[in-house]
Amino acid sequence: MIELQNVSVFYPKANEPAIKNINLTLNPGEFICVLGPSGAGKSTMIRTINALQSVTEGSVLIDGKDLGTMSETTRRKWRSRTGMIFQHFHLIPRLTVEQNVLTGLFGKRKSFANLAGIFSHTERNKAHEVINEVGLGEISHRRVEWLSGGQKQRVGVARALMQEPDVFLGDEPVASLDPATARSIFHLLKKVHDKENLLSLINVHDVTLAKSFATRVIGLSEGEIIFDGSPDELEDDNLETIYGKAIHA
Repeated sequence: MIELQNVSVFYPKANEPAIKNINLTLNPGEFICVLGPSGAGKSTMIRTINALQSVTEGSVLIDGKDLGTMSETTRRKWRSRTGMIFQHFHLIPRLTVEQNVLTGLFGKRKSFANLAGIFSHTERNKAHEVINEVGLGEISHRRVEWLSGGQKQRVGVARALMQEPDVFLGDEPVASLDPATARSIFHLLKKVHDKENLLSLINVHDVTLAKSFATRVIGLSEGEIIFDGSPDELEDDNLETIYGKAIHA
């Protein structure tokens, strides 16, 4: 379980906090979509959860333990349990699908082995397993720079799966994809989520995707939570509140 207790983040020289007084409890099995306009604080909030962003006020608790008071070694171990999927993929273009997926193990291995590119048969077999799971088995030895956007994001999902995560975090993972490809990626994420009983927290702009796949929707505007409920409870007036404040600011 992840808890955000009165969490605020202030960036230097900013007039307003990126997020303020966030209170959330996030549970295993939930597939949560976070809606909000650009600048609403979605990325900041998700980065506080995997310790890539320190909080200015409040606490982030992982199974009751304060992330902010953990040692850096313990925080790294927590990051290794969070599979992060990015909008711009963050892959290494010159490497193959398999090589990129194997980098998902780096947080659990010694630096020398990572630099030398030494992997065991067990690790390579695991990579082949997750590559097949995301539907890229026939192109596992193709360089990533030759792939389509949808294929690259599937590599990103496979890389996250290599970590055997407890949590999936997605920062606008389908924002640069066409609608059909975006929907196929969400189908994949939900399939993996259900199979592994993960806690998934996905930032997304597409309201239709959120309503179609989420078990819970959180709406952010100007750094504050203004909606938290089921997709069925998300009405037009809620969406106007989420997006209208930014539009009329």
